Amino acid sequence: MKTDSQLQHDVIAELEWEPSVDSADIGVAVDKGVVTLSGYVNSYAGKMAAEKAARRVSGVRALAEELKVRYASDPKTADHEIAQRILDMFKWNVLVPDSSIQVKVEHGFVTLSGTVDWAYQMDEARKVAGKINGVVGVGNLITVRQRPNASVVKDRIVAAIKRQADADAASVTVQTDGNKVILAGSVKGWHERQIAERAAWAAPGVTRVEDNITLAA
Repeated sequence: MKTDSQLQHDVIAELEWEPSVDSADIGVAVDKGVVTLSGYVNSYAGKMAAEKAARRVSGVRALAEELKVRYASDPKTADHEIAQRILDMFKWNVLVPDSSIQVKVEHGFVTLSGTVDWAYQMDEARKVAGKINGVVGVGNLITVRQRPNASVVKDRIVAAIKRQADADAASVTVQTDGNKVILAGSVKGWHERQIAERAAWAAPGVTRVEDNITLAA
């Protein structure tokens, strides 16, 4: 008597062998000899052919058929298609280090993991994944490799304000708490405060910025 794993292997092999069945989008599960087919086929005829192919495998006690017919013009929203589309979009996006990020899709919910060097890379990956058709949600488990250095962040802020506003940023103070940067002190205008916050976000390892900068009287 075949085990469930042996039966699953045989059903998959039979589906792949049957020329009238495109098995790429068909999933096979087996529990105590009961075979469940799930996923998509491109026609009703293909659905019937898949069912017949599974039934003729020796050892199949019963068949639960959950296949859906999806035509060529329908959106490609199977989990593996969503995952591939996300990977393709990562490769085309220069802001995303695709080799450092892993993608998992389950029932349309995307989970991103891996390690990157910059917070903007993590944010961009999340935004790209969320735009793919068929995605119902995105879980972001990506971590930022480096931790920010307070003096580096301060130097960036001072240089940015000097470069963009031709103003002195010496009164801005910077503290770090893990990957969080805490800004305080005072500047002369809202524009300088925005420059300081953008400069903090651009520093390596920053995943959160707490802006407590006030405007000088």
